[in-house]
Amino acid sequence: MAPRDGLSGEGPVIAERASAGGTEAADGRAGAADRRARAVADDKAEQARLRAVQAALAAEHAAVYGYGVVGGRIGKDGKAQAREGYEAHRARRDALRRSVRDLGAAPRPAAAGYALPFPVTDAAAARRLAAELEDRVAAVYSDLVRAVPGEERKEAARALREAAVRAARWRDGSVAFPGLSERPAKKVSDGTATAGQAPQT
Repeated sequence: MAPRDGLSGEGPVIAERASAGGTEAADGRAGAADRRARAVADDKAEQARLRAVQAALAAEHAAVYGYGVVGGRIGKDGKAQAREGYEAHRARRDALRRSVRDLGAAPRPAAAGYALPFPVTDAAAARRLAAELEDRVAAVYSDLVRAVPGEERKEAARALREAAVRAARWRDGSVAFPGLSERPAKKVSDGTATAGQAPQT
């Protein structure tokens, strides 16, 4: 009878098992690393999304304030148009507040006051201010289009178009859509005066 050493038959099996176990462990580590990388990327995307929504909210706060000034100087001929713009920006502001809450953050509050880009003493200056407000709001919505997905992107694009149309109406003409062609992609600032005026101090 052939001698049995107890190892000659088991050695290759043990080696194969060890090799398989090492491969599974390596695969597990790689999978965990991939999941961590995806989680980090997702978190960065969510933070960028939140910054863009907050910036748009800040712009709408400034627009609501600015339209209050426009309404006081525009004269009878522009009252209805000013009211329309004011209500549109209030609705956008309220929707953005809800969006920020949905992202688990506190909506940025409006400043007590905003410095205007130039004195608004008559109807002509009021029309210029309204067009300027719409341009600045549109620029911020162009950033928001880049930062949010799906239906939010469609809504941001709609807000951008609406602002461009209002700006053109205030100028009694047409303008290229602000933002999409002129503005390079960039990280959105979380400053309070991204599209509106700087808060008064």
